[in-house]
Amino acid sequence: MTALLSTARIRSGLIGLILAFGLSACGINNVPTLEEQARAAWSEVQNQYQRRADLIPNLVETVKGFAQQEREVLTQVTEARARATQVQVDASTVTDPDKFRQFQEAQNQLSGALGRLLATVERYPELKSNANFLALQSQLEGTENRIAVARRDYIAAVQAYNTELRTIPGRWIAGILYPEAKPMETFTATSGSERPPQVKF
Repeated sequence: MTALLSTARIRSGLIGLILAFGLSACGINNVPTLEEQARAAWSEVQNQYQRRADLIPNLVETVKGFAQQEREVLTQVTEARARATQVQVDASTVTDPDKFRQFQEAQNQLSGALGRLLATVERYPELKSNANFLALQSQLEGTENRIAVARRDYIAAVQAYNTELRTIPGRWIAGILYPEAKPMETFTATSGSERPPQVKF
């Protein structure tokens, strides 16, 4: 009798092991795994945008000391930073197209204001040679590169996640086991970026 019970336990253990292996091999965990990867990539995007926002007050103060007459540009940068930090899109809301668009627009406005500030600096050779300004400008350029890389990684992670949700068997698995899973938003190009900038001398 105990030999029969032991054999039955071994069989049920083997069946359980085979089922667990079969389920993991069929992609049952792909949806949550890819979703977590996309959320982690989004967190890195936010981290880099926060780094940029943290650098801006120091940059504005440095420029202010040299370029008092550029108050309008400095004010635009400060206001754009305030708007960009007010619009928050966390990992749980990247499936909301409107909130995502608001976040992207605020970041694009800040990028434009920073571009105008850096263009203004060209008129001040003494500022361009200031060690503090050069260090801040270098950090800002590095941050812009990090933002581009973080956005690229996020787009790739979202593409893998969204593809899993839209293709079979991921679509079936998500429909049955993860009905709350929704496609995530990705970045789009800024309006007008398809045209090359005009250079005037």
